[in-house]
Amino acid sequence: MIQAQAMAAQLACARMTARHLEALQDSVERACCLAGRSQWDRKAAAHAEIFGLLAEVADDPVLAPVLRGGAGWVRELMVAVGRAADGIVVNSRRRLLEYLRAGDGEAAALEMGKHLRVLLFMFRLARSGSKT
Repeated sequence: MIQAQAMAAQLACARMTARHLEALQDSVERACCLAGRSQWDRKAAAHAEIFGLLAEVADDPVLAPVLRGGAGWVRELMVAVGRAADGIVVNSRRRLLEYLRAGDGEAAALEMGKHLRVLLFMFRLARSGSKT
């Protein structure tokens, strides 16, 4: 799943337009402005929205559904991890936007992969901590 998300981000970067970048920027800023303390579920959903936007940009019959599915998966990870992921998610989204603006698909893919691996690691830690 992580590798497919990274590949899809790289493809979306290659197909990115100014209009798409503006929509992504707006989405990230809206998500970042939500209060993590009191609105974590909404903030997680807003951050996951970027995957749907990337799916629109990718416009690929195989990768677009992967990205859309990734939105739900990322939201679930973020909700399970909790507010501890707030800074990590915000910083990753901003770096991803920088790479997309620069047209650096390889860096965007690496950022996406790294971010998802960190979230998954935090999810596993949170899950193992709740069992004790």
